[in-house]
Amino acid sequence: MDYTPHSDKEIQEMLSFLGVKFLKELYNNIPDKIRQKRRLNLPDPLSEIELLKRLKFISDKNVSTNKKISFLGAGNYDHFIPSVVNYIISKPEFYTSYTPYQPELSQGILQSMFEYQTMMCELTGMDISNISLYDGATAIAEAANMALSINKKKKILISETVHPEYHQVLKTYKKPREIEIIEIPMKGGITDKEKIDRRLIDESSCLIISQPNFFGNLEPIDEIFSMLSNGNTLAIACVNPLSLALLKPPADFGADIVVGDGQVLGNPQSFGGPSFGFLTCKKKYLRKIPGRIVGQTVDSNGKIGYVLTLQTREQHIRREKATSNICSNQSLNVLAASVYLSYVGRDGFKEIAELCYKNAHYLFQKLIDIKGINPAFNSKFFNEFAIHIDVDSTKLKKLLSKRGILGPVCLEKWYPSLKRKYLFAVTEKRTKEEMDLLIDILNKVLKVK
Repeated sequence: MDYTPHSDKEIQEMLSFLGVKFLKELYNNIPDKIRQKRRLNLPDPLSEIELLKRLKFISDKNVSTNKKISFLGAGNYDHFIPSVVNYIISKPEFYTSYTPYQPELSQGILQSMFEYQTMMCELTGMDISNISLYDGATAIAEAANMALSINKKKKILISETVHPEYHQVLKTYKKPREIEIIEIPMKGGITDKEKIDRRLIDESSCLIISQPNFFGNLEPIDEIFSMLSNGNTLAIACVNPLSLALLKPPADFGADIVVGDGQVLGNPQSFGGPSFGFLTCKKKYLRKIPGRIVGQTVDSNGKIGYVLTLQTREQHIRREKATSNICSNQSLNVLAASVYLSYVGRDGFKEIAELCYKNAHYLFQKLIDIKGINPAFNSKFFNEFAIHIDVDSTKLKKLLSKRGILGPVCLEKWYPSLKRKYLFAVTEKRTKEEMDLLIDILNKVLKVK
């Protein structure tokens, strides 16, 4: 393969064609003070064989859950993904799937999106689902936008126990609009409902609660949302969709809008993304929902067809009057979720959730039996829990990593008051032997200490 750069003659011919004499004349519009004054420090060209070897060498430095046992969570979880998921989403007709602008030519993609919407409505108990949003954080921000559009209020209530990164995205969204975000403090690892007074509710556009919350704890969400029943403040629930296999659907405890992150539904961790955000709501908010909706209809011959519907909400048509500036969807990730849910089925989905629950409670009980480890909170949880371990976080992570274990998440990073409190997530992938290894290591560490 020839890697020889252009000859001087060829360069001169190109410059002549462009009407300039010297190469630097092409950059006359760039101020001299910001021009690069030295050559770029780039390696020499490589052949394909050499390049692949080099990339493999670099990628081998990565630490993955294929090599280590992961107890990391905090919004991104190590779940098993059946082989059929990657097989189907890798088919050429799906692999480059995107929001179709010619729906009559995209019936297969549209049908898969329609099936996804149906499944999410069944999971959450809500009436309407959009195709998707970027992730759980943008889903929360877009749900808050919906509420602001519906009741025109200027305040948002959000619990301190919602994922801290979701808080950050919400603040980014609202700062230019001068919307006041009021944080409800926690008590004992759950939302302190005593801090939510009637006046605050009446003045606020919405109240956002996670179930389970960032610490894995189950919130008294029925009681909190019942406080909103007499006004027009919207109840927004941010949920882990896998937990809904065991917990009652958000529709049953009065949610108006339900959001969350879909990574747990057949999507890999992928260094934190991409994933997808889901958003479902009551039918009366149909025209306020962000993103896209696929509808089912029949053609002139009575055959079922699928169409993008109510597109007047969309940015490419409504411009600044659109319900959202997210004019896209995570359709490949959504397809993975649809394949995953279809493959595991209702019973399999429940079994996976039960395994997560039982594994987490087994590990929790064994850990708190060790002297020097105590529960961070006294709350019920799903598959994630916080404990206090009297060991420095850097030291703890190094000790576990040497034995092939990833995690836990140090909560002090986001909550300075939770010093030496650690968050462990346990999925259906964790075996008794793996959990017992963690228990044994921590037992020895604390005895030596």
